[in-house]
Amino acid sequence: MSSDQRFFDFLKERIGLDVASVGEAIIERAVRQRSLSLNAQTADQYWKQLLASTDEQQALIEAVIVPETWFFRYPESFATLGRLAVARLAEIKHMRALRILSLPCSTGEEPYSIAMALLDVGLAPHQFKVQGMDVSPLSVERARRGVYGKNSFRGQDIEFRDRHFTEQTDGYRIADRVREQVRLQVGNLLDPTLLANEPTYDFVFCRNLLIYFDQPTQKQVFEVLKGLTHVDGVLFIGPAEGSLLGRLGMRSIGVPQSFAFSRHAEPAPEPVFVPLPAPIPQRSAAPIPTRPRPFSTLSAQVVPIKPAPPQSDAADLLSQIATLANEGKSLEARAACERYLQSHPPAAQVFYWLGLLSDVAGSALEAQGYYRKALYLEPQHSQALMHLAALLESQGDVAGARRLQARAARSERKQ
Repeated sequence: MSSDQRFFDFLKERIGLDVASVGEAIIERAVRQRSLSLNAQTADQYWKQLLASTDEQQALIEAVIVPETWFFRYPESFATLGRLAVARLAEIKHMRALRILSLPCSTGEEPYSIAMALLDVGLAPHQFKVQGMDVSPLSVERARRGVYGKNSFRGQDIEFRDRHFTEQTDGYRIADRVREQVRLQVGNLLDPTLLANEPTYDFVFCRNLLIYFDQPTQKQVFEVLKGLTHVDGVLFIGPAEGSLLGRLGMRSIGVPQSFAFSRHAEPAPEPVFVPLPAPIPQRSAAPIPTRPRPFSTLSAQVVPIKPAPPQSDAADLLSQIATLANEGKSLEARAACERYLQSHPPAAQVFYWLGLLSDVAGSALEAQGYYRKALYLEPQHSQALMHLAALLESQGDVAGARRLQARAARSERKQ
C-alpha cells in the first residue's frame, strides 16, 4: 500500500503527529497492518472502514504509537524533582498537596517513577498526588495494571525495584502505596477542554512529545502546557526540546541533565553581541576525541574530492540518530553520528546531537565543544544555541548565556 496523504492528515488532525518526525514508512506499515487485519484490499477500502469506526481510528493510532519508556528515564530529572518538591512544600507552608502531571504517561513508568522519587525523599502520601494522562487507552490500561517486565528496568541502578515492587510469575507488580499516589486517565493534549476545570500543577512532565509535532502544533501544545503549569512551577521536557522552550519564553533552571524549565522571572536585557570564536572544523574521519579541544587547522594541501553520498542516505542517517537519541539509546546514537561523519561532510545537526549526548552523559565540557562545532558550521543553529546557553548558565556564565539566548531569539524572528 503506497503513501496516502489522507492517513498522514488523519494522524496530524487527531494527535498532531508530523509525518516527517517519524518517517512515512512507520505510518505506512501501521496502515498496512491494520488493513490486513480488516481484510481491506485497497487504501480506499481501508479508508472507508477507518472513517466508519472510532475503534479502528484508535487502533490505527495505537499501531503508530509504540511506547518507548522505562522507570527513572533521565534519572537526574527525578533527583531534581525531589529537591524541588521539598523546597516547594516549604514555600507553600505545607498548606496543600503538591500536584504533578505526567503526559503522555505511556504505560505508567514515568508517573510511578515520580511517585517513587517523592516517597523516597521523605514526602508523605498526603503531601503530593500525581496525575498521568495518555492518548492511548491501551497504554493507560497497562499502566493501571501495574505489572512490568524486565525491559522497564534499565540501567545499573535498579535498587528501587526491591523497595517498590513484588516479583510474580508475569513480571514485577508495583506496590499499592505507589499506585495509590497516581491517578490515570485518557486525554489528548490537542483537546481545547483538557483539564479545563483543574487547578494548575506544580510540576509537569511532558517529555519527547513536542519533537513529533510541526512548529505550529508545537506552539499550540506549548500554550496548553504553559497554562497547566503553575506560574512558579517547573516543566520537565525531553533533551531535544530545550531550544523550543527557550524560544517560547521559558528558561532552564540550570541543573545539568534535568531538562527542567521555568518561566522567565523578568525579560532578559538585550546584550551586546560578542561573536564566538570561529575555529576551522576538523574533517578527518578519525573518531572525535573524548576531551574537547579546538579544531585543528587544516594545511593548504590539496584534498581529493570524493563523490558525495546520496542525499537520501544522509537524511535517513540523521533521522536514525534522532530516533536513537530520543529513545535513550545513547551509545547507538553516538555510533550513528560517527558513521555519518565518516561518510558525509560535517553537519551542524550531527555535532548538535553529539553535544546533546555528551550533555546527557554528564560530560559538560565535551558537550560545549560539540555545540560550538555545530555553531561554527551553522551560526544560527537554534537548538545548539539554547543548549549551550543552558550549560553556560549552569556554570555561572550568565552573561555568556544571555548572549546566546539573544542570538537564538534573533534567529527565531528571522524564520
